[in-house]
Amino acid sequence: MNKNNIIGLLIIGAIFVGWSMWMTPSKEEQQRQKFVRDSIAQEYQAKRVVEEAAAQLRKEQQAQAETQPGAQQAQSVGNLESSSQIDRSKYSVFANSAIGEEKTIKVETDVLKLEFTNKGGRVLSAELKDYKTFDGQPLILFDSDTTKFNLSFFVGNHLLNTQDFYFQPFWNDRFMEGKENVEISGEEELTFGLRLYVDVDDISFNQDKYIEYLYTIKGDNYMVDYAINFVGMRDVISPNANFLNLEWGLDLRKQEKTVDRMNGSTIYYKYLNDDVDYLSETNDDEEELSTKVKWISYKQRFFTSTIIAKESFSNAEIITLTNEEKVEAGGDARYLRSMYSEIGLPYEYGIDQSIPMAFYFGPNKYNILRKYKMDLERQIPLGWSFFLLSWVNIYAVIPVFNFLGSFGWNYGIIILVLTILLKVVLFPIAYKTYKSTAKKRVLKPEIDELAKKFPKKEDSMKKQQATMALYKKAGVNPMAGCVPMLLQMPILFAMFRFFPSSIELRQQPFLWATDLSSYDSIWTFPDGFKIPFYGDHISLFTLLMTVSTIFYTKLNNQMMASNQQMPGMKTMMYMMPVMFLGIFNNYASGLSYYYLLANLITFAQMYLIRQTIDEKRILAQIEINKKKPAKKSKFQQRLQEAQKKRGIPPKR
Repeated sequence: MNKNNIIGLLIIGAIFVGWSMWMTPSKEEQQRQKFVRDSIAQEYQAKRVVEEAAAQLRKEQQAQAETQPGAQQAQSVGNLESSSQIDRSKYSVFANSAIGEEKTIKVETDVLKLEFTNKGGRVLSAELKDYKTFDGQPLILFDSDTTKFNLSFFVGNHLLNTQDFYFQPFWNDRFMEGKENVEISGEEELTFGLRLYVDVDDISFNQDKYIEYLYTIKGDNYMVDYAINFVGMRDVISPNANFLNLEWGLDLRKQEKTVDRMNGSTIYYKYLNDDVDYLSETNDDEEELSTKVKWISYKQRFFTSTIIAKESFSNAEIITLTNEEKVEAGGDARYLRSMYSEIGLPYEYGIDQSIPMAFYFGPNKYNILRKYKMDLERQIPLGWSFFLLSWVNIYAVIPVFNFLGSFGWNYGIIILVLTILLKVVLFPIAYKTYKSTAKKRVLKPEIDELAKKFPKKEDSMKKQQATMALYKKAGVNPMAGCVPMLLQMPILFAMFRFFPSSIELRQQPFLWATDLSSYDSIWTFPDGFKIPFYGDHISLFTLLMTVSTIFYTKLNNQMMASNQQMPGMKTMMYMMPVMFLGIFNNYASGLSYYYLLANLITFAQMYLIRQTIDEKRILAQIEINKKKPAKKSKFQQRLQEAQKKRGIPPKR
């Protein structure tokens, strides 16, 4: 490696160091992020303490009722009496709903198991029936202990929160009334409401005045329609608000064995008439969305929880953070990351109104998200930042992948067939590249003569001009080998984005790999031992891919005569596979398997092409091309015609 290569590497390293320093938040930003994390953590902790105390109180009351005759009747009377003793200045016209017993409604569909609670009227938990966690547990997107869903509004001078009240269930179908476990399937649809009624007196409610959370659930759909209905609230909610605050927070649960840093857990969002954006996937981040928002999504690698406005949200503030206490040893093993949003709901005072929304609790599967036509599929990293990458994945890879998957084959076989099909499509490009390389190889003796003719560094420009003149005279395009390679790059990068984000590969075994969406460890180092930049295990597909890439690099260098003059570049080309070994060791084994197959098929293609190309015939054709007069480009022809008109003799 020469001096220029060393300087280049040092500059690249300095850029990376400078970038990391620039991206590191300042002390003020770190303190602010810590303050936000601590505030939310304290709020969750306080909520958990209150819930545990309430649960303990209910147990004590139940035990007392069982041991003392007539205690149940006394407790009932006590509740009525306590309702009159509630601080009505705090809970205003909803004071009767501030006391009660928490009850749940369980709804099971073909794809979901949902739990709703009357305390706050919210979704308590969501389980995806068709999926399991990496260790075979039920896949629950969020659970009751870590969720927050609260609508806040003013009644007079009092700020009220729906999370403090007990809602009452209301069934459109009277035959469903009183049921706590409901199952629906197929095209069946279930609609029910949880209502927060206005008080009439200390013990009764006004059935004509309420806030309703209305849920509509379909038997075969991950989408749950949700609406907040305000009935008779014109003289209840304060008139000076044009929007209401909806708070939604939860802790994401760990579902996968590994964390993909390029497809990490974060908040995605879409403005009403704009593109999709997201917060940092690796660092704590927050954003204030000051204009209308269409949806906000708490996205994991393969699953997502999304709240969607049928029209739009007025504004929102979103925060994603990691609670270090839960990550450290002895913390919550299932904890992944915390998400929080404060969403502005458009509200018009003085009329009965409905704010229609929806929840999506489901997989990040392209065909499912695409059918909703709301750009939800943009959460799947398919290379959206560069249109060619996304086009390759959307219009070529995904359709073929899904078609092959419809046969029920093992996904290792599907990746093999997909790789063969891609290589067949790219074969003309590979053939043209090899033929261009063969032309340069037969000219190597003459190129070596030019190197001897211009041995000094100051003559490098003359040597380059002489080389280009030789190529032109022989009819060889020096860029013929580069252009086909550039055409293949979008496909290579598209595959790099597709395989790690493909939920179809999740928990799919092949050969020694138990999960093609995760690494295929054949050896795990002892506890505490970890190789920097590599990891604590050995992935066999990655190792085989690296070895095959090194062989391919060596074979390619033997074919490319020009590389003999660029030893620094040759060293860099051998270093790249070693770098990939560290990067891919913790990546999806399906991707390493694909690159391994691509290398092996390339070796076979090169062998077949080499058998069909006669380098002696190529040399003979080049000699014929040298004897032909040099063909002038159209630009040169126009230039000479202009010179003739001006009386300038052409250059020879």
